[in-house]
Amino acid sequence: MTPERCDGLVLAAGAGTRYGMPKALAEDGAWLRTAVHALRAGGCARVFVVLGATGPASVERETGSAPTWLVSQTPRIPVPAGAHPVWAADWATGVSASLRAGLAAVASVGSAKSRARHADHELAEGIAADRNIAARISPAGNSREGNIDEPSAPPEYVAIMPVDTPDVGPEVVRRVIAAARTSESGLARAYFGNTPGHPVILGRGHWADVTANASGNYGAGTYLRGRPDMVCVTCDDLATGIDRDYPCGTR
Repeated sequence: MTPERCDGLVLAAGAGTRYGMPKALAEDGAWLRTAVHALRAGGCARVFVVLGATGPASVERETGSAPTWLVSQTPRIPVPAGAHPVWAADWATGVSASLRAGLAAVASVGSAKSRARHADHELAEGIAADRNIAARISPAGNSREGNIDEPSAPPEYVAIMPVDTPDVGPEVVRRVIAAARTSESGLARAYFGNTPGHPVILGRGHWADVTANASGNYGAGTYLRGRPDMVCVTCDDLATGIDRDYPCGTR
């Protein structure tokens, strides 16, 4: 039996004020590549990267129908292979804006080819991936666009990762996804010691409520704190899960 599909979402829209630069650019994009790899190798079918402070991704060149997307031209940092860029135009309002934009992209259907065909126009116009995800996503996870291409439906789960936890690898992602798939709630979160971390796995029946409860710089955590049925998955044998807010050597 084929496991229910899980897509991945990397939140990389922030300005990284304390770090000194947007973390999507950290270590010449190494953190971004690590986050995408963790999700892909950890079992996610599609991976979306939400950008904000760096501006929308730009097309460097077209190879057939597949564009090469850049997070930054100087320094040159491409969107990692196998990931799709999403721009949250209202990123400065906080992580909730990134979450809304990302969930809207995950909830969309259609092939990478059809998305790429429209992405350059949407990004150039400064359109966020979605401005009202709660209106687009029903508890069943259906989007207004309908099933227009492959995949024919949204995934059953989404794995959410910030860009600034570079020691979280595929083993952590794989473990937390497995816990969500076997839980009744479809909710699971990595824990490192007593500290909640990432990834967070959300079954699609929760997406609209997560969005409704997200505000300002508070994302899925607001909703999850009120859910006694969320599975806490111990992962401190695999990683520290520490988010990097400051450059090495500073506090």
